[in-house]
Formats: sequence, structure tokens, C-alpha cells
Amino acid sequence: MVVKRMRLDKFISKSTELSRKESKKILHAGEVTVNDQVIKDPGVHVDIANDDVMWVGEPLSVATGNRYILLHKPEGFECTLKAKEYPIVTELIAVPELGSLRIAGRLDVDTTGALLISDDGKWLHRVTSPKHEHAKIYELTLADAMDSEAQANAVKEVAEGILLEGDHEETKPATLEFIDETHARLTLEQGKYHQVKRMMGYFGNKVIELHRASIGHIDLEGLEKGDSRFLTPQEVEQF
Repeated sequence: MVVKRMRLDKFISKSTELSRKESKKILHAGEVTVNDQVIKDPGVHVDIANDDVMWVGEPLSVATGNRYILLHKPEGFECTLKAKEYPIVTELIAVPELGSLRIAGRLDVDTTGALLISDDGKWLHRVTSPKHEHAKIYELTLADAMDSEAQANAVKEVAEGILLEGDHEETKPATLEFIDETHARLTLEQGKYHQVKRMMGYFGNKVIELHRASIGHIDLEGLEKGDSRFLTPQEVEQF
């Protein structure tokens, strides 16, 4: 159901970085107008599509749909909702109501790259579910060099599927391409726990740098580390 009317204090909170409590303060201070009239009552309901809401002369608005965000995750950030040892990725995103956002396909603290974030739970599930087969491309650096014979063996086994330690089923067939003896590109259509690192561990090697270059048809072109942008409607529909 599309929300057409909303309490004014909630409207302000959704359209700014203010909390509901802070929204009430600016209302009581007479800083907000609705259709050119000063409104101090936070319980007044506004038509989010048609009413003209202003805060000290600046227009406010809220999105009537969900938010879909692409973030270029840098090192040193956790993909969690509450900070533990490191800051969390949502701190990099300047949008209101961060708490309603969830992450599709988390990346480790030391891993960089494409991260999709949204408040649309069904869409997030479609992004991460293996049955939808959305390919994810990872670029990796290995601790130990692999000669041509070892590379050919790894490419063959990954294409057939391998049984990782602790798992009961083999990985789905994937594409492994070597750039040189220590650099490779891996394309996956699933997201097991620490899958890339465990797959390289299967071959007796260790991933020392890992970067997710793309998810589906969405890549990081034009985004520096730490930057984010909203997806286009066409990009959202790809999932």
C-alpha cells in the first residue's frame, strides 16, 4: 500500500537526518511551513505528494518508494547494522533513516568493492538468492604464485564444482580466470560464507586482497572508494 499522508514530524524525519524528537523541536520553534503556513503541531498529517513543506525556506520531500543504493565499499568497514570493532558501511551513506537499510551479500572488513543496500527486503532476497543466478565478479590477489599446471587444474575444478570443508554440497560451477601467477578473476552465482577465500584455500593458497568488481550488470564505474549512488530504475529492474 502506498502511503499518501504522514504525520508531519515523521515526514521531517524521513526527509532529513533529524530524529523524530529533533523534528518536533524545529516545529515548536516555528521553523516549518506547510503550504506557506507555519505549523507547530507534529501530529498534523501532510499529503506527501501535494503539500509544500518547507524548513527555513528549503523544500522537504520523501521518497514514495524504496531506496536502492550502490556503495563502493572501502577497507576497514563492517557490513553489519551495529558497530563492533570497526565502523559500519551505512555511515558512508548520507540518507535519512539509515536503520531501515539492509545489505545484500556482505563483504569482509578487508574486502572492497560493490555493495548493494536497500530497504526493500524482497528485492534484496532476489539479489542474493542463488536460484536467480546473478553473477558476481571478484578480483583477487593470491599469497603464493600458481604455475600454469596449477592454474589449469584450478580452472577445471572450479568449473565443475568443488566440495569445501564443512559443506555437504559442492559449489555451483564457476568461472576462474588467471591474469598472472598471483592475480585472478572469479565469477560466482552463489554466496557461501567466505566462499572466495575458502575456494582458494581448497587449492592450498590464500587470498590477500579481494575486490568485488560487479553484481549482475552493475559495476563501480565512476565511483571512488567510499562513494555511493542510487540505482536507476532500469538497474533495479535487472534483479
